[in-house]
Amino acid sequence: MSSNAPSSSSGAPGSADNSATRRISRRPKYSRFTQQELPACKPILTPKWVILAFLLVSVVFIPIGLVSLLASRDVVEIVDRYEADCIPSNYSGNEVQFIQSNLNKNCPRILRVPKHMKQPIYVYYQLDNFYQNHRRYVKSRSDQQLKDRSSEDETSSCEPEDKVNGTVIVPCGLIAWSLFNDTYSFTRNNVQLTVNKTGISWKSDRDHKFGKDVYPKNFQNGSLIGGGTLDPEKPLSQQEDLIVWMRTAALPTFRKLYGKIEVDLNVNDVINVTVGNYYNTYSFNGKKKLVLSTTSWLGGKNDFLGIAYLTVGGLCFFLAMVFTVIYLVKPRQLGDPSYLSWNRNPGGH
Repeated sequence: MSSNAPSSSSGAPGSADNSATRRISRRPKYSRFTQQELPACKPILTPKWVILAFLLVSVVFIPIGLVSLLASRDVVEIVDRYEADCIPSNYSGNEVQFIQSNLNKNCPRILRVPKHMKQPIYVYYQLDNFYQNHRRYVKSRSDQQLKDRSSEDETSSCEPEDKVNGTVIVPCGLIAWSLFNDTYSFTRNNVQLTVNKTGISWKSDRDHKFGKDVYPKNFQNGSLIGGGTLDPEKPLSQQEDLIVWMRTAALPTFRKLYGKIEVDLNVNDVINVTVGNYYNTYSFNGKKKLVLSTTSWLGGKNDFLGIAYLTVGGLCFFLAMVFTVIYLVKPRQLGDPSYLSWNRNPGGH
């Protein structure tokens, strides 16, 4: 018994030292970052700084807004809505019956150029009340099938336009099936204006999303034809009308590029357009418009960006003036404790 006493007494201090060491090691290593002792900027928003900030925003935003608005106003745009005028009078009220018939659907239109239009002049078609962003419509496509010939049978997401008589459709899905198929031809002074339809789609789409060895197959061969047809001898990477259409729009009113006219149009030129009115927007009260537009360094005609910058800049300038008047007419001492709620009289103002 006595021989165990020394070892017992000698072990107690050692265990205490070890536990103390363990307690110390749990502490995080000291640094100014972990202890939040780094220098920090704590700005005080004095009236002068607030006024200067509003003035700075207005000085920057107002010139940007003016430049953007002027750039948008430099764009020359011709818009012609034609879906109602291209229905014969004897089919008024029966538009769907006309559009589904085999009657001649060529429709002459006349456009007058209001200002000189420099090439290239972009030809767009605009659709209103067409919801390409509908969940089921957007999902009705097969990206694998579009870019890879070996994935031709990947049509599980394309219903109901996936197969015809047990044979797969390439390209499948509602988006491709509803391809826009109105046509436009232009003449000026009885001379045909060529519409260049190459390079109208995104290069990334042509190179990576649509295969060079994927060809249309069984397309628009069902009992119900949705829209345009495709050339079975051309790969999908060269079917640029389809590529443009397959990039679905986020809003129910949208424009898509049809082609480019690569000659200048002069003031008061009369452009005769022959519209092939084939696309059925009458079933859902949709509108169709033909748009001819030039571009500026900022893009197409869009006043919204310039108006937004001018509105924000003008509002900031107005607030800066209001705060300046208040600061000059009725200044308030900074850090005055009398303004604290607990220092005010209960019945005071």
